[in-house]
Amino acid sequence: MTIRIGTRGSKLALWQAEHIAQLLRPSGMKTEIVTIDTKGDKILDVTIGKIGSKGVFTEEIEAKLLDGSIDIAVHSAKDLSSELPDELELIAFTEREQVNDVLVSTNKHLDLFKVGLRIGTASTRRVAFLKHYYPNIEAVTVRGNLQTRIEKMKAGECDALMLAYAGVHRLGYDNLIADKIETSYFVPAVGQGTIAVECHKKLDFKKKDAVQRYINHPDTEDCLRAERSFLKTLQGGCSIPSFGYAHYEGNLITLKAGIISLDGKRVVKVKDAAPAIDAKELGRRVAMEVLAEGGQEILNKIRHTQA
Repeated sequence: MTIRIGTRGSKLALWQAEHIAQLLRPSGMKTEIVTIDTKGDKILDVTIGKIGSKGVFTEEIEAKLLDGSIDIAVHSAKDLSSELPDELELIAFTEREQVNDVLVSTNKHLDLFKVGLRIGTASTRRVAFLKHYYPNIEAVTVRGNLQTRIEKMKAGECDALMLAYAGVHRLGYDNLIADKIETSYFVPAVGQGTIAVECHKKLDFKKKDAVQRYINHPDTEDCLRAERSFLKTLQGGCSIPSFGYAHYEGNLITLKAGIISLDGKRVVKVKDAAPAIDAKELGRRVAMEVLAEGGQEILNKIRHTQA
């Protein structure tokens, strides 16, 4: 029996698909990797937020799940929309890597308070946080796969890149990490650091069972249920600078999540905890509090700006 794995064609996406295939080997299942181009891979001259709020890196892959061309789809969990098509479901999350954002540069002595320091990123969340904590920094739009971005940086388009640690580490660029940003104030995107596996609800039971048994990491799944419930309630997408990070503290899941205005001037952040059985309710509760404390006003302003 062969499991067909759908993925984007970038080096990082293929690493992730190969990692899933490797985890499945002990199951006795054969695997086949199918590469699929997405809208986010093709449009590289604007920020992700301007392409659209949902499915920028997933829509075309999900279409292949729906027509049966592939059995499972492998995504960076942070790229997933808050709502999936009715026929699809998430069945596994890999054990989470470090969730931090990092600064990647050939200069290991970056001064984050230097006026005019140029940081390359395409993330609305990172741009907003940079404006909030480091107003001296100039955020420069740099799109493309990881290697392309690094080449653009080396060519002088920016002084450093801000990226997720997980991708940098997986492709072996640890030697270029100039600084690891603390999550205590620079809260990561929902799902950052883990790989998600999506499938059709009618996927063959043996295939689904193998994926859940050999790939899913229960603690990570618990935390992602809280984070994704927050995102769904907030109705956030790639164009919304929301953030959320859940982790275990003892027997409880602690979730810190919120939203920041595009200009970085206003941040609404809420922290709460609950047992794993209430993970979804925790996410919903935190989102409702964020909205009530000014998050709805920030959302309305962003949507009006983008309309």
